[in-house]
Amino acid sequence: MIERKDNIVVTGSGIVCGAGASVDSVWSTIESGQTAVADYEQWDPENWPVKKACEVKESNRDLVPERKLHKSISRTDMYGIYAGERAIEQSGMVQYRDELPEDEQPGYNDRSGIIVGSGGGDLRSNYDYLPLMQEVDRDLPAFGQNLNGMVTPMWLLRNLPNNVLCHVGIRAQLKGTNACITNQIAGGILSISEAAEAIWYGEADRVVAIGHDCLFEPESVFFYHKLGLVSDDTPRPFDQSRSGMVFGEGAGAVVLEKAADAEARGAEVLGQILGHGCVTEATGITEIGDSGDGVERAVRQALENANITPDQIGMICTHGNGTPASDRTEALALQRVFGDSMPPTTSMKWAYGHLIGAAGIADVVMTLEALRRKVVPGIGTLSQIDPDFASLPVSSEHQQPHSDTALIISRGFGGMNVALVVKA
Repeated sequence: MIERKDNIVVTGSGIVCGAGASVDSVWSTIESGQTAVADYEQWDPENWPVKKACEVKESNRDLVPERKLHKSISRTDMYGIYAGERAIEQSGMVQYRDELPEDEQPGYNDRSGIIVGSGGGDLRSNYDYLPLMQEVDRDLPAFGQNLNGMVTPMWLLRNLPNNVLCHVGIRAQLKGTNACITNQIAGGILSISEAAEAIWYGEADRVVAIGHDCLFEPESVFFYHKLGLVSDDTPRPFDQSRSGMVFGEGAGAVVLEKAADAEARGAEVLGQILGHGCVTEATGITEIGDSGDGVERAVRQALENANITPDQIGMICTHGNGTPASDRTEALALQRVFGDSMPPTTSMKWAYGHLIGAAGIADVVMTLEALRRKVVPGIGTLSQIDPDFASLPVSSEHQQPHSDTALIISRGFGGMNVALVVKA
């Protein structure tokens, strides 16, 4: 058994994705059973092999009101800043600090951290140079000679991988432990794991965890299509007719803090972080093991880390991205861990697409909301479950959780498998 001095609770959350820019609006989409995935509008999809995505509808000014800041940050940064500030706002941590005696505020800031996860960047920044490449007719020496006239400090600033960490940290004066995790799909959910460990090991008293990504752009869509991962249908996790993932974009965020501190300041508690697990299958960059061994080991590690047994899990939010191999191996792994006692199981990606680096943390935010409402959301696009794992307890209808504890799973390139256990 793992001995821990402090319980860690969630006192704030935020989300933005194609299904909405608040927990309530995203929940309304999920509860209605209507996917927010549709034909995308950022470029003309007519000649593209896939035409569906789940785009964020909010404008840059809706996400970050300060127009001057838009020159030095990218669209994905805006998602992260927006979600992070909504979580901080709900937690009340900044308001509480500002009401402390002036001589106590610096110490509070020093014990307040921020950890941000993302997919690690996209190809969008390259597009700034396409007009010059066309102008010199792909003459590389001429391209190099003219490049100086195009490079500006703003290009560098817009592409810093730690922009969200910097701007949210500066604005909220989070001067304690900090880290920027770039680990493809696992980045966002790992920000929660690292934040929890920072508090458990005494590095901080409270930490803001954020995951953001915006990999949806022409080259990524084409490359994922060539890998056979993207569908031109709505996402259908665990359905026998599933044909792949669909891109989403956005961010999720949570504020973690010691339970005793949250109670002392009268903060509303949204949930508790119990434990986590992270392993790699070491199979290849995009390959996944046929047995689901990585998922199984991550889940067992998370349960052990949380000091609980499989029968205490009341619901499972799977990675469930709708690709044939990932769904199949995830189902096999869960069947081995839970057997015939598997609790109600779901996936969220059918509603708001695959948010890549933000996928896991967005699922955590919405799973906490599901536990609060005592509802396991149905998979709205599920028609007929794949016969290979017909016993998997997924449904197009809403179910009731068996307890107030949930398991969330996130998988990524490089064989990454992450599992997180939370409690209402």
